[in-house]
Amino acid sequence: MSALLSLERVSKRFRGLVAVDGVSFAVPQGAIFAVIGPNGAGKTTLFNLIAGALAPDGGSIVFAGEPIAGLAPDAVCRRGIARTFQLVRPFPALSVEDNVIAGALLRQHDVGTARERAQALLRRFELFERRYQPASALTLPDRKRLEVARALATEPKLLLLDEVIAGLRPTEVDRMVAVLRELNRESGLTIVMIEHVMRAVMALATRVLVLDHGTAIAEGTPEAVVRDPAVVQSYLGAEVV
Repeated sequence: MSALLSLERVSKRFRGLVAVDGVSFAVPQGAIFAVIGPNGAGKTTLFNLIAGALAPDGGSIVFAGEPIAGLAPDAVCRRGIARTFQLVRPFPALSVEDNVIAGALLRQHDVGTARERAQALLRRFELFERRYQPASALTLPDRKRLEVARALATEPKLLLLDEVIAGLRPTEVDRMVAVLRELNRESGLTIVMIEHVMRAVMALATRVLVLDHGTAIAEGTPEAVVRDPAVVQSYLGAEVV
């Protein structure tokens, strides 16, 4: 299976801090790939490099066979990469429906068609009945689902999910896991997820990358990674295994 996304020795410094240090990995088309590690490990910085919010200081980022390092976020999105944010960022004054329409208008130039796309996604994420409410009125779990729906409205080939499951109750975790699994199976959507909820990582991911202090310390299947001594020591703790 060919790689949809590949990074080769990607690095990013902020003055004296090395946030991402020579990280390399490849994500096959149709995979669900997880990035885990302690807070401050460089996970969100890595997403910012892929999505165009930051330019790498070194290394290469290739998506669908084309280099994307240094492109602006809108150009990366048009190539087919959508993302969510660790701190959810809906347009608070807009309705739930209009938030998703805003994403759909990237590909759909007719508002009516964009609305149909938005409503289908709102139904999938159980937000259709709230579509006329302002986004600011939603609970955190609903805002997280809205964030994913808005990203999906851009019709991405690759979806970057930054902790969309962390902080949810167990029933909400199960619901999000089920929706993400369905999206992956139905459309072949490739997903790269940053996540602390290991139950969700184990249920979804086919491969896991572990970062610590900006460096990749392990990569493999979820079952192998959670038993890696370096991962247990730096992140998981012995009680997990």
